[in-house]
Amino acid sequence: MSTRRFKPNTYNSLFGQPLYEQVIPENHFLVKLKEVVPWQRYSYKLLKYYKGHGQLGRPPYDPVVVLKMLLLSYVYDVSERQVEDFCNFYLPAKYFLALGVNEKAPDHSTLTTFKERILENGKLAAYEKLLQDIVSWAQEKGVVLGSIQIVDSTHSLANVNVEKDKKRQSQGKPPRDGSARWGVKRSYKVKDEQGRKQEQKEYFYGYKMHASVNAETGLITSLAHSSGNRPDGEYFCRLVQSDLAQGLPVDTYSGDQAYDDSELHVFLQSHNLHDALKLHKYRTNKKDEHKDIWLALQESETYKQGLKQRYKIERKFGEAKREHGLGRCRYVGLIRYAIQGFLTAIVLNLKRLVCLLTRVPFKGRAMVLA
Repeated sequence: MSTRRFKPNTYNSLFGQPLYEQVIPENHFLVKLKEVVPWQRYSYKLLKYYKGHGQLGRPPYDPVVVLKMLLLSYVYDVSERQVEDFCNFYLPAKYFLALGVNEKAPDHSTLTTFKERILENGKLAAYEKLLQDIVSWAQEKGVVLGSIQIVDSTHSLANVNVEKDKKRQSQGKPPRDGSARWGVKRSYKVKDEQGRKQEQKEYFYGYKMHASVNAETGLITSLAHSSGNRPDGEYFCRLVQSDLAQGLPVDTYSGDQAYDDSELHVFLQSHNLHDALKLHKYRTNKKDEHKDIWLALQESETYKQGLKQRYKIERKFGEAKREHGLGRCRYVGLIRYAIQGFLTAIVLNLKRLVCLLTRVPFKGRAMVLA
């Protein structure tokens, strides 16, 4: 059987590592990211999605090079066309890819082919496995996950001009993104002319990413994706089951009032997990004995501690949208939105792990893209 081989590069020549060591600071974020993650373990894991498995035909780029380049487009929130130039001209990025200074990075079409190859041969489970591998590797490195998980969802606007799309559909053409749906972004109270409070809703057109985040470490451990009109509680059990399948040391789940559903409370109880799903007032304001179980839950220490940690997931979502482009879909369709969600979560986890393990923070894209 032929041995696996990759396209050769000049990283180990005078145009590679020796030169980089002279000009790139040791405490640069990409230097630490290259050092702390065992990237080569993913070479052969990803090769199984390649036709010929790197043994037949022309030698491909090492899949890790392409994966790193794709992740850089999310780290610095640039398009896949832009990241090609970024990796060609920004030395820390080229060092991170383990390419020589005199080499060109893979072109942007290689990234598209890479994503499609993984999707075709591994489905979304392949991207999910990459996320879970990062969490597993973190524990191998000694990162201790806490016992509280926070569950919530955030929305992303579809890659659609809504007004133009309405005009398009009025002409009998199909919508640009047939999977996107209208959903409620938030609800709030306003006073009418008589001073009475009325509920107002703000809507969005797009998708939702449902996430489970470890409160202690800030690591995203499980994801699910849906169109914008799906209720949050519908994906709660899937996230919990994913966490449990990974063997995470969890004993408490926290969430906002969108998860206050009797079936979800029973689900947690049946799995011997503590319940910190925020209760609606109608449960504790009942005028019968059935409210006692809810009052007891509300007074429990695990419930109180879980709710205290809930703000951390909002902070994580804010980081994803503000710094990594999750506020708007990069691609069209639910499947490709899920790819964006998984890659964004992997980047968030890598940033957090570099900070935990080396104390080197990510200083943002402005300093290199100004």
